[in-house]
Amino acid sequence: MNRSRPVTLKDVAALSGVSVPTASRVLNGGGTVSEATRKRVWDAAEALDFRPNSLALSLALGKSFVVGVLAQKATGNFSTPVITGIVGELSRRDVAVLVYDDGEDADCRAQNVRTLQARRVDGVIVVGDGTDVPLPSVTDAFTVPVVHAYGVSDDPRDTSFLPDDIQAGEIAMRHLISRGARRIMHVTAMDYSGSVRDRLAGARHVLDEHGMDFVAPVMHGDWTTPWGYHAALDIIERGVEVDAIFCGNDYIAIGISRAFERAGIRVPEDVALIGYDHWTKYSGSPDHSLTSIDPELDRLGSVTVEALLSPDPAARPGGKVRRPVHLVPGMSTGEVAALWDTEFTFPPSP
Repeated sequence: MNRSRPVTLKDVAALSGVSVPTASRVLNGGGTVSEATRKRVWDAAEALDFRPNSLALSLALGKSFVVGVLAQKATGNFSTPVITGIVGELSRRDVAVLVYDDGEDADCRAQNVRTLQARRVDGVIVVGDGTDVPLPSVTDAFTVPVVHAYGVSDDPRDTSFLPDDIQAGEIAMRHLISRGARRIMHVTAMDYSGSVRDRLAGARHVLDEHGMDFVAPVMHGDWTTPWGYHAALDIIERGVEVDAIFCGNDYIAIGISRAFERAGIRVPEDVALIGYDHWTKYSGSPDHSLTSIDPELDRLGSVTVEALLSPDPAARPGGKVRRPVHLVPGMSTGEVAALWDTEFTFPPSP
């Protein structure tokens, strides 16, 4: 065969010993064909490295093989890894993606929806920048499936994929208690935040299981390092006896750690700290200083794609779909204190 020309469907049919229409039905996923024949066709396509003509396939199946993404803020700290997961999963499936970004300007959404409607996409993913402000539903504007990631639609019939923040609170408490902590505090952001409420609910559930309570009232502020710093100063000034703190995010934990360090309070020997976000994973400079809960935002994006493209409507059940999170142990709870000695040992001087 002359390999200087593109491989065609006719080549696949000839190698597999079937007609061109049969090869087409197999590769397009349609028709009634025996498993043996189906395998021969796919084996031939793989052996020839066959790449079907995208335009012809689109016309034959009535699909564009394009998915649209409507982002509330595509450059947001947390929406970016979600979109990265979406793009990666679509690439693996040989599906193109069109991203339209509101840039936090709500007035842009209507125009972005109209533009996407004209692109004949096979599905739409709406990506939020957090779970605290409901996203206006756009499902009725499309005739294709619509799902949400890292944001909650204001229509309960829509499917919204979120990290399981209730599980995050449970994991944090179980870890601290397993490390011997008994005088635990919670320093977090504003109490009207849905994620704050969920993490607190999970934490209290585990504390109740152990007949425990927080050693002091929950401290509410914002998501910043300065808030963590000032919260720690307040804890020190009040003389609260605490041996572990569950922090609302990694920034708060960093602020608390800095204040404790200046006051001569050791982490984790005197007070253990655990955060949320596992932010070093996305910063490009991962380390093991802080124990944290990873919300798996990149995986959240890929799971959303799986649900969107699934032929089974049950994959899009409506309402909130909470996805598992996991603990990443670090030095702030004494989990990997010896890691620095093993990973960063300098060679002896000559």
